Amino acid sequence: MDVMERPNQIIDCGDFALRRWRGQSDFASAFTLIEESLDHLRPWMPWVARHSEESTRDFLAKSTSKWASGDAYNYAITKDGTLIGMCSTRRGAEPQGWSMGYWLHPAVSGRGIATRATAAMVTEMFALPDVEYLEIAHDLANTSSGAIPRRLGFTEVRREPVTPPAAPSAGGIDVVWRLNRPTPPAKGTSAP
Repeated sequence: MDVMERPNQIIDCGDFALRRWRGQSDFASAFTLIEESLDHLRPWMPWVARHSEESTRDFLAKSTSKWASGDAYNYAITKDGTLIGMCSTRRGAEPQGWSMGYWLHPAVSGRGIATRATAAMVTEMFALPDVEYLEIAHDLANTSSGAIPRRLGFTEVRREPVTPPAAPSAGGIDVVWRLNRPTPPAKGTSAP
């Protein structure tokens, strides 16, 4: 029987780590993280309008089942054992493409953690054999989220209208960035 390759369950990033969600045992800390971040997330994340204990439990259950099926890899971002955000990847419209997302508790934003967490996820995902490209989408008005793919070498590939806008501060245009799998140097040549 073939065993599907998956990213590491824990990704050490030095002063913080990404770790696979632990199912319902993470409920209390995940729910608190979301509750404390609602005002920060509400302008950009449409799912915040449906936030509840039930939706948090559902997210954790789906994180477990989708990890098992290889359809999504969702991580808690932790610092000294405390949850400070989330980072995720999920299969895109094409089997070789994956979508990425991230958010942080407002107390830790602006410190480069989201950029470093996303960079770590990029490395993990390109270690998997069937991942050819990664995409990040954000609302055009969310310039903080847009800075991350730009810093990591993603290229803007399209802008998509969203009608009506998905979240209260959304401008109604999603910007989609793509990063293709790096091409290894040809045999007999050295990398720059």
